[in-house]
Amino acid sequence: MYNTLIRASADRKNSNKAISLYQKMVSCGISPNEFTFPFILKACAFQKAYVEGVSVHSQALKSGFTESHVCVQNGFIAFYVGCGKIECARKIFDSIEFKTLVTWNSMIGGYAKTGRWENAFVLFDEMRERELEPDGHTFVNLISVCSRISGLKLGRLVHWYIEINGVFADSFVQNALLDMYAKCGYLRMAEAVFSRMVGKNVVSWTSMVTAYAKHGLVELAKTTFDQMPIKNVVSWNSMISCYHQNGYYKESLELFYRMLDSCIIPDETTLTSVLSACSQLGDLVTGKKLHEYIRGNIVLPSVTLSNSLVDMYAKCGSAETALDIFRNIPEKNTVSWNTIINALALHGFGYRAIELFQEMEGSNRRIIIKPDALTFTALLSACCHCGLVETGRYLFDKMGRIYKINYEIEHYSCMIDILGRGGLLDEALELVGRMEMKPDVVIWGALLGACRIHRNVLIAEVVLKQLLEMEACVGGLYVLMSNIFGEAKEWDKVRKMRKLMKDNGVRKIDAVSSIEVCGRVSDFTVGDNRHEASDCIYIMLDQIKNRLECDEEVLDDVEI
Repeated sequence: MYNTLIRASADRKNSNKAISLYQKMVSCGISPNEFTFPFILKACAFQKAYVEGVSVHSQALKSGFTESHVCVQNGFIAFYVGCGKIECARKIFDSIEFKTLVTWNSMIGGYAKTGRWENAFVLFDEMRERELEPDGHTFVNLISVCSRISGLKLGRLVHWYIEINGVFADSFVQNALLDMYAKCGYLRMAEAVFSRMVGKNVVSWTSMVTAYAKHGLVELAKTTFDQMPIKNVVSWNSMISCYHQNGYYKESLELFYRMLDSCIIPDETTLTSVLSACSQLGDLVTGKKLHEYIRGNIVLPSVTLSNSLVDMYAKCGSAETALDIFRNIPEKNTVSWNTIINALALHGFGYRAIELFQEMEGSNRRIIIKPDALTFTALLSACCHCGLVETGRYLFDKMGRIYKINYEIEHYSCMIDILGRGGLLDEALELVGRMEMKPDVVIWGALLGACRIHRNVLIAEVVLKQLLEMEACVGGLYVLMSNIFGEAKEWDKVRKMRKLMKDNGVRKIDAVSSIEVCGRVSDFTVGDNRHEASDCIYIMLDQIKNRLECDEEVLDDVEI
């Protein structure tokens, strides 16, 4: 009876129950047998319950089941692989005298999961030397490790072996090949495998959508997605993610609503992608609706989903709400802290961001979380927004000296911006000279912006020379340089800058403004007439303009 219940509970969702049943069975004095161990070990592997699994191993040793029952031995290999103890799994494997195909596949699969392709292929060679015929599981494991390490040459060798030896490739093997070619960037071969597949299933179609998405082929991904006979939540997630990764944020939201209309229940991956789309669009109305859905349908949101909520509220202008959600995350990770620190920095709450960092550094928590490179990018950004020069210097130094984090170009950019905005242009220029990497257009652009604030034409010309040598001047930088010369009343240089722009065919990119009305976000540029209500908008603007021109008293009260 206990074995029946443990077996029924030994899946990913109920594995905790299986472990509890096993412990109750042992405490009642009932000894486990060869039918108990494989399933309780499977449950321990799902839960990564290493201590409990070792206890089971001890019980099996005492009962004498580890030497005579190969199915129990295979269970221990799978358990140690699931807990990331690959060396322990190998010891069990080596101790088995009569290895079955399942034994070999379990060990090869273990190496595949940990990315140890050399060990996996060495075992495959040994397996063939012993004249043991590999099956579909063997090839899926070998192909999956090629996908993991982007080993296209190895993957093609496996494919050739299957073709030359006439191995029957079932849907699992074909899907593995399709996935491998897609992840290794060989799209043409992925398409060839897909087109030759007879029994395409939902995994095959989804893999092809994901392949097109990875290569930025949105229309092909959409066409493939629309042709799918059956779609599951993973299929919808793949297409939503495709839109999101390629900047089609509105389309990803529209597809999400289509998904709901199709009676497919979104999972946390869906919600994370859609919340990120709301962040990019500044769509707070939809974001709030999603938050309500999460509160009503997900009892314990994962830390990833909670982080997405924090990011959405922050980027949609609700920093306080973001902070409240952050405070209620039970097990915060580094991303949680980075997200809220960056949110506070974005809204100009530099001091509060630094206070949170000090809280993050505190040791009064069960799990100590160390800051990373992104943490310091957010902190330096906060110092930049609030003009905290000394604090910025201190954090920049602490990052390398205390935490031993390598400086990246983003950190230099922030520090140069801090110094430049603080009027320390010479120190900023000196820091550019000490950089471990070649300064890019962002670095020079930050310094150029500081030159305009402090009207330093001399250093601005040095920066301009560097930008022209890099051929990295874009419209905005030309305009900025022209404004610097104009404010210094050096009109000849202004004319030269405008001539340079004309000769190089450079024009300033139009700015885009967004406005949300009744839950709908609309974008506008200068002279825009794409909006369906453009005629009414321009009529209203003309009326406002005429009213202002006719009423000087109103004009005096208007802030421009």
